[in-house]
Amino acid sequence: MGWYDRKVRRVRDLSCGDTRIYLELEVRRVDCGGCGKVKRERLEFLADNPLYTKRFAYFVGRRCRGATIKDVAEELALDWHTVKALDMQYMEAQLKRAGTPGPQVIGVDEISIRQGHTYRIVVSDLMRGRPIWFGGEDRSEASMSQFYAWLGEKKSSRIRLAVMDMWKPFRLATNSHAPQAAILFDKFHVIRHLGEALDAVRKSEYARLQGRQRRYIKGQKYTLLSRRENLTLDGKKALKTLLAANKRLNTAYVLKESFGQLWSYEREGWARRFFENWRASLKWQRLKPYEKFAEMIDRHWDGIAAYCRLENKVSLGFVEGLNNKIRVIQRRAYGLRNENYLRLKILTCVLPAL
Repeated sequence: MGWYDRKVRRVRDLSCGDTRIYLELEVRRVDCGGCGKVKRERLEFLADNPLYTKRFAYFVGRRCRGATIKDVAEELALDWHTVKALDMQYMEAQLKRAGTPGPQVIGVDEISIRQGHTYRIVVSDLMRGRPIWFGGEDRSEASMSQFYAWLGEKKSSRIRLAVMDMWKPFRLATNSHAPQAAILFDKFHVIRHLGEALDAVRKSEYARLQGRQRRYIKGQKYTLLSRRENLTLDGKKALKTLLAANKRLNTAYVLKESFGQLWSYEREGWARRFFENWRASLKWQRLKPYEKFAEMIDRHWDGIAAYCRLENKVSLGFVEGLNNKIRVIQRRAYGLRNENYLRLKILTCVLPAL
């Protein structure tokens, strides 16, 4: 019915051009009839930090989508920690607006958050094209199980497809908590293993050759691993010279480029026939890394051929694209010492701006 006391507070609002705007308003404190304490009234248009309006906090959050905290702090003449707190409020509002996820197709991957082998798991909703969970202590089965515990048994039973790499703990946790879900091994992780096999062939050829014959191979690692259409004109010339000079690398490169055709088949039998023909072409080629790669594909065939059995194809490039966004976030040093901030950045990196 009344108030205890009141004081004038100065609150920063959105600027008008190059002029900063401040609001002066009275904020009251009232006697709480329930607990008997004196409490300050909450004004809905103020941010969690009561010295700024909510729309100013959202403006700061939008600026942090494309710039570092340090740059935004210098631009707006704010403290670094203030910008970070306002950005966190903005991201939490984004997640609240996006709603509770109920995924049917998930993508699972791990990221390294510090130097060394400190991993966290990122799970994405591939139908909606957004990350929905970041957590775990490592990339173990127990950490993966934390996602299903967070999602709940009811929503876990709705998952029909899980896209992941060939890491066994992820597969075991999915089979345990969502046994109805088909498991599909991510195309880009499979191709990465093939790229490692090609690089092993390059290293063996460099060690085998002597003198001037080495000059075509030295420094051409990324020329071989890149797709031809992504190379510059100089890169294409270097690749052409290298493949003409070394027959084994030419064979390995052609085999690597042709393997991507595996995901173009709509019937598992056709895909299997292609793979058997591809593996048969390795005979007499003396490409041991490729033979080991073919054995790995044969062991994990069910998870690779699952793509042929899908009625509605899903984008296999979203998880890899998300990893590229996460690398950009980490290069900007976003919250590496504050894991909760990094989690919010990852979960909101593809959400629309408020």
